[in-house]
Amino acid sequence: MKHIKTIRLHHEGNPTLIVGFCILALINGLLYYFLNETSLVPFYIFLTISFIVYGIIINFFRCPIRVFTGDPENNVVAGADGKIVVVEEVEENEYFHDRRIMVSIFMSLFNVHANWFPVQGIVKMVKHHNGNFYKAWLPKSSTENERSTIVIETPDGQEVLVRQIAGAVARRIVTYAHENEECYIDEHMGFIKFGSRVDVFLPLGTTINVEVGQTVMGNQTIIGKLNP
Repeated sequence: MKHIKTIRLHHEGNPTLIVGFCILALINGLLYYFLNETSLVPFYIFLTISFIVYGIIINFFRCPIRVFTGDPENNVVAGADGKIVVVEEVEENEYFHDRRIMVSIFMSLFNVHANWFPVQGIVKMVKHHNGNFYKAWLPKSSTENERSTIVIETPDGQEVLVRQIAGAVARRIVTYAHENEECYIDEHMGFIKFGSRVDVFLPLGTTINVEVGQTVMGNQTIIGKLNP
């Protein structure tokens, strides 16, 4: 599989990038003004730090255009960039109330934070839950943190639940999915700001293609295959 690379920033980052730039420019301007007749060393130090911090923020809001070139039928692709932190059979008690295979992807501050639909089909449910902000890699974050739940019914009638989870730093989850609308692999499902996690709950019998500790790429890595 291959993906298309391009330099683009996600529109969710526009307010943060604009406000951040203005604040850093103002602080640097004031430092330069008040230190101009003494020593400019503190100014140059802070200017360097400002470039580094702003560079990290720009990197965080990267939004690459990716095209899944495989067969979308029955394939489940990673909904986010990051590292697999959980692959296990669990009891899912929000929607299914039965046993499911949970695959969890943890996104660090340095990952792309756009989220993609892992399967194509019809969106059956979208629900936001307020909650805590535990570290996203902790097991309890899946049910106790602020989160959004999306349930998708595939063309052959199987249901997949995707959960966007806020972390200790992330404080805003954006979900683009709407109930009763069609969704497709290659489409953005949402965006989570500053460190977070995406859980996918798959039917028992799904063939899992990833393991804990593996790095995956959103909309590119096949994490599983549904049994028809």
